[in-house]
Amino acid sequence: MREVKWVIFDEVHYMRDKERGVVWEEVMILLPHSVRYVFLSATIPNALQFAEWIAHLHSQPCHVVYTDYRPTPLHHYMFGAGSTGFHLVVDENGQFKPSGFERATASTAKAAAARSARGGGGGRGGGGRGGRGGRGGGNRGPSDCFKLVRTVVSMGMEPLIVFAFGKKMVEDLAEEMASLDLTSEAERQSIIAIYENAVHTLSEDDQKLPQVERMLPLLQRGIAVHHSGLLPLLKELVEILFQVRKRTRVPSCGAARTQPTGHIFHSCCLLSSQPHPAISHPSTVHHRRTL
Repeated sequence: MREVKWVIFDEVHYMRDKERGVVWEEVMILLPHSVRYVFLSATIPNALQFAEWIAHLHSQPCHVVYTDYRPTPLHHYMFGAGSTGFHLVVDENGQFKPSGFERATASTAKAAAARSARGGGGGRGGGGRGGRGGRGGGNRGPSDCFKLVRTVVSMGMEPLIVFAFGKKMVEDLAEEMASLDLTSEAERQSIIAIYENAVHTLSEDDQKLPQVERMLPLLQRGIAVHHSGLLPLLKELVEILFQVRKRTRVPSCGAARTQPTGHIFHSCCLLSSQPHPAISHPSTVHHRRTL
């Protein structure tokens, strides 16, 4: 601890969480007075009161830097299950868009009617099982999540992050997305070099693990998997590739809790780092732009 100069608390409003909040509070109280802090939050309601507590606790000033507007515009879109497009229903000013809602519900009804006409067939609701484009599901087509990703990619809104609530679903979605090819030849060669340099540091036994061997084919197509079951080196590799001009265009991430966007959907939630709305799924969709 003598070498620690700064501690950064992201999403510090989790102090209000009844299970984890006490841990955050104990860390803040027990850290030495010589440590400096950065607290980040977009939703803390009593920032001034919190800053006063920190200043009193460690006898050092705590400055509050805030905005009275949302720096990252939040848009709400709807993607109807079985449809092929999404529609703006709430804009960045919080104004509801009836026309967008009506178009979204109409597309959902149209897709449902088409499924009924086919005898209940059609794509899956977004679970991702069944492999590429819904393979393994008989005559079932691609999942809604796959169609949503494909639509977003066709609009040039990648890179994306797909949140799925379970490791198996994460891996199934990544396998399905692998039918997309999102990288150039130069990017593929760069990915191979970065991957081989990273994996070379593993033991021979670890290099033969299925998760290690399965990662490269996905990475070469611009797809990646990121969840708690991966080796730390693989998770770091995915993070590096995503940051270095987004060489992994559609990482699929496991989520152990509700994401900040507030969706609890069984399929996927997408975040785009381009200046376009990000999308979640299936029926009601929250989109946000990231800086």
